[in-house]
Amino acid sequence: MDNENIQNVPGAASAAKKSKRQLKKEEKKRLSKFHVSSWEIITHYFKYSDAEKKHYRYILGRRTGEKVWPVFRFLILFGLAFVVVYPIIYMISCAIRPQVEMSDPSIMWIPKTLTLSNLEETWLAIDYPKLVWDTVTVNVVCSIIQVLTCSIAGYGFARFKFKGKGLMFAIVILQIIVPTQVILIPQYMQFRYFNPLGIVGLFNNGAAINLADSPWALYLQAFFCNGIRAGLFIFLFRQFFRGLPKELEDAAYLDGCGPFETFVRIMVPNASNSFLTVFIFSVVWYWNDSYVSGMFFTKSNTVALMVSNLYQTISAYYSPNGTPTGVPSDWLVWIESGCLLSILPILVMYIFLQKNFVEGIERSGIVG
Repeated sequence: MDNENIQNVPGAASAAKKSKRQLKKEEKKRLSKFHVSSWEIITHYFKYSDAEKKHYRYILGRRTGEKVWPVFRFLILFGLAFVVVYPIIYMISCAIRPQVEMSDPSIMWIPKTLTLSNLEETWLAIDYPKLVWDTVTVNVVCSIIQVLTCSIAGYGFARFKFKGKGLMFAIVILQIIVPTQVILIPQYMQFRYFNPLGIVGLFNNGAAINLADSPWALYLQAFFCNGIRAGLFIFLFRQFFRGLPKELEDAAYLDGCGPFETFVRIMVPNASNSFLTVFIFSVVWYWNDSYVSGMFFTKSNTVALMVSNLYQTISAYYSPNGTPTGVPSDWLVWIESGCLLSILPILVMYIFLQKNFVEGIERSGIVG
């Protein structure tokens, strides 16, 4: 009798459930009959033969590992989480307490008095809305440009064959290996006297133009795949596109799509998580960069440059004569407030995009 007929017979469903429960009881009884507890293995160990000793040592080792490993894993993750979260906890604790409580030895983490005045005053001291806007117009725009150009370069390395491909990809690897400090001075000189192949001089009476204090210096680097960590991004896109089925492109070519149209209409939608992953990486690295930005900008136009000069900015704002006075510990509550405000946009972005970010990490060739 098939399943439909059984379901139509009155009482058949309850009888089937009882039979399943009975089978489960019999299975548990059979397993318990041949099951040997860890205590029994320890107490009867010397009564076993050599083969039995070897077998029960293996069983006891597996059971011990199953019990110990979760505890060991918890301790490792807890320790790593504490190392990562500790600065943020300390930052928040200092930012929401009055300055007089910084020297109170009885306060460890939770202040006696909670206040948001430190954040409000720091907001005004660093002109936070303008600072974030300047950072977005420089760093986020660079990240968008870099994601677009690096994705095209990565797709080219993954799917096309051309002369010099190996040499060019070796240059990409060198971008990952060679420290930024090695090429930063030549880059600065190139943009300080910007006149590639003499083209600019043709329209500027033979003189070069100065892009050293302009966001165009970073825009052009991002456009030509030479921005911050650009080599790594090209490599990530190459690894991801190589993992996509070649049949997708073949089907697009049969439908009359060219290489660029295939990339835009077929490959980009399938690589959305990788685009998001690289974009988040790029934003974070640009957002936290003060070395490269400090070379091209003389003013604190970005969040990273503001943080690197935060003590001078805060102390000058609150000093009566506009000059820094005291030691950094005197301004610690405002300095920590400024650091908290600097990472706030990144934290908000990650909270909303963390699911897609993790998926992109798993599929972009970083792991596995």
